[in-house]
Parts: sequence; structure tokens; C-alpha cells
Amino acid sequence: MRWFWNWGWIGVYGAILILALLWATLQHQGSVESEQPDKVTITFRHFWNKEHDKPVLGIFENIVRSYEQAHPNVKVNFESIDQTIHREQKLKSEMVTGTPPDMFVLFGGAEILPYARSNRLMDLTDWLEDQGLREQFKDLQHWTFDQRIYGLPFEGHAEPIYYNRVIFQRLGIEPPKTLAELNDVISVLRAEDIIPFALGNEDRWPAGIFAHYVMDRYAGPSLIDQLVEGQQHVSFEDEAYLLALEQLEKWIDEGAFSPAANHLSTEEAITQFTQGEAAMYLNGSWDITLLRNDSQPDFPFDVGVMPFPALHEADERSLAGGYTIGIGLSADLDEAKKQAALELLSMFYTPAVQTQLVYEGLRVPSMDIDYDANQTGPVFAQMTELMEQAPSTFVPYDNKLSPEVNTAYLKVIEEMIGGRMKAKAALAHIQQSSVKYWQLRRNAGEE
Repeated sequence: MRWFWNWGWIGVYGAILILALLWATLQHQGSVESEQPDKVTITFRHFWNKEHDKPVLGIFENIVRSYEQAHPNVKVNFESIDQTIHREQKLKSEMVTGTPPDMFVLFGGAEILPYARSNRLMDLTDWLEDQGLREQFKDLQHWTFDQRIYGLPFEGHAEPIYYNRVIFQRLGIEPPKTLAELNDVISVLRAEDIIPFALGNEDRWPAGIFAHYVMDRYAGPSLIDQLVEGQQHVSFEDEAYLLALEQLEKWIDEGAFSPAANHLSTEEAITQFTQGEAAMYLNGSWDITLLRNDSQPDFPFDVGVMPFPALHEADERSLAGGYTIGIGLSADLDEAKKQAALELLSMFYTPAVQTQLVYEGLRVPSMDIDYDANQTGPVFAQMTELMEQAPSTFVPYDNKLSPEVNTAYLKVIEEMIGGRMKAKAALAHIQQSSVKYWQLRRNAGEE
């Protein structure tokens, strides 16, 4: 009996001890679980799905994965979509319904104004000040509305003419400085059965570059500024614009562009240029990574870079471009998503990432950083020198025009390239779209 009491108490004591340990363990686990941050998922939509975007895509993918590793509770859905579908269809409808992605690539300028005006874009002004980033950007004017900042450019760009020096030298052609000289160059090239301009207009906007250049050269920069401000004494059916699009029409009739250009991709047009089938190529600086010929490793050294010709020799040859490609955030993020999105955004905008974009992506940095253009290859070095020497720049029209008018603008240029519309009818259609847009704005009291 004494044995029972002695060992019985020991058993009871042991059971109590085990229960106490179990209770303490459960309390500790509960405390740890309560301290674990909630799972957060954010979406980041981009359109880096073209061949020339691969270096940029790789840079941002690595940043996203590094962020996820450092923040195990955060999942970033890094999704890709066609640029035209994103800009002209999906994002527009999402902004109307208030269901945009959490983060997304977009273009500054006229494109963001309706989103900022309707409070769909996150205001980054105070965050920029807190981060000490605002003064590090070269130009934020295309991301500013009512003195508030609604997105950040991660790169700048220019739209020069790339030309094949070997073809030009063989035919005794000098880089044209005026449109009359360019007309002569086109005639010489056509006589030699060489495509003057490689053009892939599958996405519609590449042909728009030719249109905004001739419109700028014939009318100057003030007319488009007045039109995008809705001034009622001006019209797209302007005599100078008519002369400009008649010049474009002349090139189309003469075969200055790739055959069936509306059905060619950018990559197919670049192949025509790099293989010597076309003598010139007009597009953005983002295409520099593709200006190579696998069978001729030294081909980039045969590429020259020049500004689009002026109307008269005494006129300045301004350069289309700017800091309009960037990232915006939805204004409707809850606190956890907002914190995660802003942390990720801060990782994108550092001198190290900007330097990587220069050397690996051959992109113009949007922030003030030091880099050696001579280490980026011959084409990029020429392009940056051209940007530095340009007497002035202007924002490409597809960033300047309201989205509604821009849709009409790109559509009629596509019709002209296909030989289905003349210059006068094209301008009438753009003007009609502009009038309708401004009527809606004024009726809504947004003038």
C-alpha cells in the first residue's frame, strides 16, 4: 500500500508536469502563430513579351523573386499581356469597374489623366518625398496631374532612324537632313530594289511614328499642343497636317515601306533591316538589342543613327521621345497590399537597377546615374549622343493624344499604310474623334 502511495504520487506529479508542458507549448505555438504576418498576394501586370523586352523582363523577374524570398508571406503574380490589349482594352475597362491589377506597366502623359482624374491611380507624391527619390528622376512631368505624381518612369526613350551605312556608302547616299533629300534617298533605294524603310505595323503604333514626325515637321509643335488642350479655334484638318499626310501618302504609293507592313511584326521588320533587305528602320531606342545579325557579328558597327529629317535645312531636327514608360499602382489597395507594393516599387527604383537596365537592357535610364555609353555598344552610344545633341524633343503623339483620339489616329494611319484611305479622309476622321471627345469632356464639366 505504501508502495502505491509513493509511486502513485509520482505518477500524478508526472502527469501534472506533462500537462503543464503541453499547455506551455500550445501557448507558445499560439503566440508564434499570432505573430506570423498574414499572407498577401499582389498582381503585377507587364507587357514585356516581345523579343526586345527579354533583358528587361529578366531584370524585373529577378527583383520580384528576390522580394518574395525576403518576404515569404508575399506572393507576386507576375503576369504578362499584349501591350495593345492591356492599354486599349483591358486596363480601360478595369479602371471603369475599379478592378485594375495592383501594379502595372503603363505610359505616362495623356493615357494616365483619366485614371488620375477618377482616383484610380495611387498618388505617390508623399511616398516619393519620404523615400528621398523625387529629385533623382530626370523628368516626371508626364506622370504629374494637379501637381501630384501618379506613376514613375523606369526608362526613357528616343525614336531615331537607324540606317545601314554599308548600303548608303555603296550607293553614294548621304544621311538626309531634309524631307526633300529623304525623297531622293527613297528613289535611289527603290531603283536598286531595296526597301527604304523596314516597317512592321502589326501593332499599329509603329506607323504612327512616321505620321507624328511629318506632322511635326510641317506644322511645328504648337498645333498639336493646342489640339490636345481642346482649343476650339484649331483643327486636325489643318493645311499643314494635310501636306504632312500627303507626304506620307506619297511614300506609301512609292513603296517606301515593307510590303504588307500591316501584317508584319516588329521582329520581322527588324530582320529585313539586319539582313540588308531594307536600308532604314524607324522606331524606339528599345529595339537596339535586336539590331544584330547572327551571320555578321560586326553588323552593329554598320548601323548609323540619325534624327528624322527637317522640312527645311534651317529647321531644327527635334527628336520624338521622353520618359513615358513606367509603373503605376492601383489606388484601391488595402494596407497590407499597399505596403508590399510600395516595398517592391522601392526595389525597382535604385541606381543599381537603373545601371543594369542600361548595360543589360540598353535602355535609357529615367534616374540620374553615371554610366559609360561606350561600354554599351556602338548603336546605343550613338543614340545617347543624339539625345544629348537634339535641339529639342517632343512627346510621341500616341502618348500626347487622349486615348480615344489616339485610337482613331493609329487606325487611320493603318488604313493609309494599307492603301485604303487618303490623307484628307484620315484627318477628317481624327478631327471627328477629337470633336466627340471634347464634347463629352465639356458635357461632363471637365474642360
